[in-house]
Amino acid sequence: MERRRAGILIFNDVEVLDFCGPFEVLSVARLDEDRRRQEPSPFEVLLVAETMAPVTTAGGMRVLPMADFAHCPALDLLLVPGGMGTRREMLNEAVLRFVRAQAAGAELTASVCTGALILGKAGLLDGLRATTHWRSLDLLRELFPAVEVDAVSQVVDQGRIMTSAGIAAGIDLALMIVRRWHGEAIARAAARHMEYPFPESQERRVPL
Repeated sequence: MERRRAGILIFNDVEVLDFCGPFEVLSVARLDEDRRRQEPSPFEVLLVAETMAPVTTAGGMRVLPMADFAHCPALDLLLVPGGMGTRREMLNEAVLRFVRAQAAGAELTASVCTGALILGKAGLLDGLRATTHWRSLDLLRELFPAVEVDAVSQVVDQGRIMTSAGIAAGIDLALMIVRRWHGEAIARAAARHMEYPFPESQERRVPL
């Protein structure tokens, strides 16, 4: 099996479910449910940070990166989560360089929640439709006037760029990524394994 390499960016004050939700989806996906215990996920999932120092999340959980920027291999999928730390990291030139460089070669770049602020600052959302956590929709509009802000959708798919609403919406995003590359049956099986409702539409789960 040829596995796609997914890198999830982590940083201090990252929101836990923003990165753990997609990590769970991508790591539990299977191409053959009958061989779930024998075969791995079609995704190799890495947690990537600027350095190998432990990352402290928004809730205080400490997480060890699996790769740093200097040694991160080329990614098929780059996923940028949110959290209050995005306000700092969107001004971090090392983060922006890493995101731009990986996005240039990746099949897909995606954000969860306010991870969209980092993609916006990297110039990856200009001219596109995008979304973020409902509390940050106005901020996204203010900072990035070239972005069409979508306040209705849970997940916004713009081809090589996908964005999602806040926190738990990252699970929906990851399921849509599995569906894109491996079909709806595989994505639905992953959702069922997680006992999570498969998103039947892209409408926001929590109306504004």
